[in-house]
Amino acid sequence: MTRRSVMSSTTLTVVLKNFYDEYMKNTPKKLKIVDAYLTYILVTGVLQFVYCCLVGTFPFNSFLSGFICTIGCFVLGVSLRLQANPQNKIHFRGISPERGFADFIFAHIILHLVTMNFIG
Repeated sequence: MTRRSVMSSTTLTVVLKNFYDEYMKNTPKKLKIVDAYLTYILVTGVLQFVYCCLVGTFPFNSFLSGFICTIGCFVLGVSLRLQANPQNKIHFRGISPERGFADFIFAHIILHLVTMNFIG
């Protein structure tokens, strides 16, 4: 290995360690739960896409509705995280975190009804 690549990998390790330490210290528990949900949804979407590439899309409606539902769940989760973050109170003045969660649940119900209808 060259000296430059060793330095860049060490720098990357230090940056990731600092990011992790700051995240664990400064992020509220509610946001960590939402982040875990977002990570789960992201992994599910990647697995669906890999499965599609390896096996195929025989029931195309099923693959398409599942993948679109995964993307919709991720977008709704990001919206919930934005509304629940205490640093974003300025942008969401009239919306409490409880209302944001209720909107999240309502939008999920609608999303899943549409997805189930599309599967056929």
